[in-house]
This record gives sequence, C-alpha cells and structure tokens, in this order.
Amino acid sequence: MNGSLPSTARIVITGVGLTAPNGDDLATFRQNLLAGVSGIEPYNIRYFGDTIAGVCHFDPTVHQKRKDIRNGTRAGSIAIHCANQAIADSGLNWQRCDRSRVGVYLGITEHGNVETEAEIHNLRQFDYNLRYWSHFHNPRTVANSPAGQATVNLGITGPHYTIGGACAAGNLGIIQGVQQLQLGEVDLALAGGVSESIHTFGIFAGFQSQNALATHPDPTRASRPFDLDRNGIVIAEGGAIFTLERLHDAVDRGARIYGEIIGYAANSDATDFVLPNPQRQGECIAAALRRANLRPDQIDLVSTHATGTSAGDIQECVALRQAFGQTEEKFETCFNNCKSFIGHAMGAAGALELAGNLPSFDDGIIHHTINLDKPDPECAVPGIMVAGRPMAKTRIETILNNSFGMLGINSVLIVGKYK
Repeated sequence: MNGSLPSTARIVITGVGLTAPNGDDLATFRQNLLAGVSGIEPYNIRYFGDTIAGVCHFDPTVHQKRKDIRNGTRAGSIAIHCANQAIADSGLNWQRCDRSRVGVYLGITEHGNVETEAEIHNLRQFDYNLRYWSHFHNPRTVANSPAGQATVNLGITGPHYTIGGACAAGNLGIIQGVQQLQLGEVDLALAGGVSESIHTFGIFAGFQSQNALATHPDPTRASRPFDLDRNGIVIAEGGAIFTLERLHDAVDRGARIYGEIIGYAANSDATDFVLPNPQRQGECIAAALRRANLRPDQIDLVSTHATGTSAGDIQECVALRQAFGQTEEKFETCFNNCKSFIGHAMGAAGALELAGNLPSFDDGIIHHTINLDKPDPECAVPGIMVAGRPMAKTRIETILNNSFGMLGINSVLIVGKYK
C-alpha cells in the first residue's frame, strides 16, 4: 500500500526478536525474568581491566557467514540476530514479502566507538603504520551501520536508519516505526534498539569518572535500582526488534498479536547534560497518556527506566509520583525494573524491557525487581515493589514503558492488550 494513511491507523506488534544477557529469545528471557535469573557476570575490557557487565551469548553464525561477522560489527550481528528472529516469530511468509516496503528503524546510544578504539589498539601493534588500518572502518562506524547490516543480511530494500537517542533510543526506534507505518511509507517495520556498549572501554571509563559504575562482590547483585545500597550502572549489551504492522494487515493474515501501540511521547529536559529533570519526565508520561486517551489509574504496569544511580532513580520516582499520584489507597498500578536482571543495555534498554513485559498480557504475571533488599525511602512510590517473587494480577491490559537518556531526552511508550 502506497501513499499516506490516517494518523489513527492502529499499529500492532506481531513478532519479537531479542538477545539479552540472560536469554537469547523471548521465551528464555521471560522464563529467566520470572525465575529471578541475573545475566550479569565478570568481564574484562582492555585498558580498563576487570569489571562486570551484561554479556550476550547468542551464536552469530546462525544468520551470518564468518567473513561477514569479521567485516561487520557486534551491533550489526545483534541487529541481524534480532531481526531474523522477529521475522520468524511473526509468521510472515518472508519469501513473498515486498522487501521494498519494509523499513528498519533502530535506536542506538552511540555507534562507532568500539570500532575506532579497536582499530587504534590494533594499529599500535604496528607502530601506527596506517597501512594496517582496516578499509572496513568507515562502513563499520557510520551511524546507520547496525540497521544497514540487517538490510544487507535480509535483502531489505526499503528505508533504514538509526535513531540516536541515548538511553531513550529503544522506545524511539519503535515510535519511528509506528509513525512510518501510519504515514504509509512502509507496510512492515522492524523497529527497536541495539547496543554493543560493553565493547568500548571508553564508556566504562566515562561512568567510572562520574562515580556511576556499579561494583559488588557478587556480579549478579550489582544492579540494584531503587535500593538504598545501589552504587551505579552495570553496562550491558543486547537488542530487541519488533515486527510492527497495521492492524488490518495483521488481522488479514491471521497473525498472532502481542499488543497494540496505543500511546507514545518524547520530549527534552533542556536543563542539564546528565542530571534528569523529573518535571519533564512527568510531562512526557502525561503526554503519552493523553495520546492513549488513558488516565494514570488505567495503567496496569509501569516498566521503570531506573538505572541504579543515586540521583537518577530518585528523580524518576519524583516524576512517577507527579504522574501517578501519591497515596497508597488509590494505587493499583504496579512497577517493575528489568535492569536489575541484565544491567543497562543503553540504546537497547527500552526495547528489551518492553519485550520482557509483553507476555504479561497473556499470563497475567508481573516479573519482580531483584536486588531490591532495602528500598530507598526517597524512591518510595506506592506499588513500586513487586517483591520476592513474580506477582499474579487478575487484569493486565496496559503497559507503560519509560526510557530516559543523557542530554535530557525522554521517551515513553504505552502498549495495550489487543482485544
């Protein structure tokens, strides 16, 4: 279908592909979230040394030749793994799809740092003789590289690009896919976020310089959002990509529908490079609710952004209280956090966190937040702790997904159970 469509066209999720530190497909990821299984492990990165990270363990050779893996990037391999899995999960007849009408929209935090650092490291072994500089450096480091590698792998000739939105990018990739479908620019969107952040020592050094890098004798207990003993971020890699379709197309082909995108919003703090602005975050939540035509009390589950930093978690809780209210008696919304399991997957975070919660529509269960042993009183929000074990709820029909990033970029996505 070409040309423009009404902006009210309903957009649904029909496939999910992912890799996370504790699972390389949705079923395993969900199982480990419900079982309280962490994916944080000891890790060593050149120049920085021993640390901890959320490391993915998917096999890139399933969808790529070894030559393509060498010439490409880790983020590209993640995108290819997730995109192939999402298409397979959607039940689409890929051989019959018009690939000129497929778009790829991926959120990223940063891209290219890993490749340039690695190239300089390798060049040092040859006394910086530029003869040994790889001619694949430029295609590896252009910002569209992860999305572009997916199109090459899958033979997609429709549009592709990445959305640089810091740690709000996973949501922004999905929002872009929704908008392009509603505009009639594409008939199928592969949308989400990817990250290869653990492969650059610079990001570890940067968070260390800000005193924002988590430490703990037990790596699985290091990521502890909202906990009084939290001491920073655990950096993770990963990705999640969704197949998005217009509702009538999905219904016509008898697709399974995971959920419907019913609201979204993005805004900017315009106040600080790093410190979040809770007022702007609250305004972003409110804008998404207005677009979805929902009241705060109609949200069943909020997937929080909280990263485990001292100030960031508190600021988000101020925003949550602003958006959802203060009193326990009126509070039925539940809140959880996925970063406690896998760390902060940066540009992939929002997409992964949404994926981990989507099955709640079917099983009526909300995964808990691990490592929340001593709740910080400054992070007090009624309903924020789904403590001890997964919580069964009689009705889960709406999920609100928060993702916020540096330079004050905020994104909120609301998904509803398809009826």
